[in-house]
Amino acid sequence: MRSFVFKVLIAGNGGVGKTSLLRRYVDGFFDDSTIETVGVDFFIKEIEFNNTYCMLQLWDLGGQERFRHLIENYVMGARGALLLFDMTRMPKIESILQWVNIIRIHDLNLPIILVGTKLDLEDAIAVDDESANHIKNAFNMIKYVKTSAKNGDGVKEPFEILAKTIKKGIKY
Repeated sequence: MRSFVFKVLIAGNGGVGKTSLLRRYVDGFFDDSTIETVGVDFFIKEIEFNNTYCMLQLWDLGGQERFRHLIENYVMGARGALLLFDMTRMPKIESILQWVNIIRIHDLNLPIILVGTKLDLEDAIAVDDESANHIKNAFNMIKYVKTSAKNGDGVKEPFEILAKTIKKGIKY
């Protein structure tokens, strides 16, 4: 069985649910009492698919504007990224552009999956699929996925798609 280690960035503005998504994915539970990430936090998740073992190093990038100057030091060596936004608030294109520029500073073709969060807040959803797919296409992202860290819907999908995409791009 082949084994790989992939550095994956988890990015997005403060309060979009990055740490909550990671806790649900890695630890299997929802914690609504998370506090803002200062700088960067780090998670590990091991997955298997198609006779391949992957260790995902998940780098939770603090979303507050005041931490952004620190973040650029941590993106080196990343193989892919999830860019999260809160579906109850329409994301600003300038903000998406800023994150894409940070994520892709060392690799203009770094695979990114756009992840809409807070899917469980059905009555408050402000971003339709067409708008989200427009953002995905405008920034050459590989997929758009909707998730809920609270109830677990769609949580595994973006990580698995990204790992498979990264593996597919590896030259043996």
